[in-house]
Amino acid sequence: MIVVQDVTKRFGGVVAVDGCSLEVERGTITGLIGPNGAGKTTLFNIVAGFLKPSAGRVHLEGEDVTGHAPHRLFHRGLVRTFQIPHEFARMTVLENLLVVPAGQQGERVVRAWLRWGHVKTEERAIRKRAEATLEFLNLGHLKDELAGQLSGGQKKLLELGRTMMTEAKAVLLDEPAAGVNRTLLAELADKIRFLNQERGYTFCIIEHDMELVEKLCDPVIVMAEGRVLGRGQMHEIRANPEVQEAYLGGAPAAAA
Repeated sequence: MIVVQDVTKRFGGVVAVDGCSLEVERGTITGLIGPNGAGKTTLFNIVAGFLKPSAGRVHLEGEDVTGHAPHRLFHRGLVRTFQIPHEFARMTVLENLLVVPAGQQGERVVRAWLRWGHVKTEERAIRKRAEATLEFLNLGHLKDELAGQLSGGQKKLLELGRTMMTEAKAVLLDEPAAGVNRTLLAELADKIRFLNQERGYTFCIIEHDMELVEKLCDPVIVMAEGRVLGRGQMHEIRANPEVQEAYLGGAPAAAA
């Protein structure tokens, strides 16, 4: 689904991503872990079009999309969420979903005036889909609340709901567990797993919660100092001495 080839990103004299290559296979929930400063979020921003790489290429479904703007990638089914949710705080929870689908007829003045019947029909369909999405996420009772008043975990669920209002194929999730209590986190994990298994979403997840990564992700990719350090199932990652040294708290022998 996503192929990163020898990507480098420099900020002046700082190399945030250093010749990084990795693949996110279609239909997987791929974990991306590593210490702070490993280059994970910078790599996400490059893949999602928020940053252009200094070198290297990015391919989406076999097509070179290096440097494509985020809105172009959105229309190709690549969606990115953020560690700190970017909800429309002064809009309701329901409205946050209603504005997501692209190309709505009501967005064009002429169509809104001359084809108002079609606009209303489309709006009803989108509203029905949004309400069903909120019910799926157990947020239906909050649909008329301002999104800015939600808890951190509820905002993460809302961000996941916004991806469901798109024609998403690949979803980049940046630390979905950050600031989320364990009850809501279990709920969020269940929804991610459902979307992967039942709707065919491909996920790549940056995460520091190793318990969540172990339960949800296969394979797991480890980054350190801007490069890929290892890849495999979580038990293989834990047994990798280089990964132990760089991220998981020392070599296995030392830990013992």
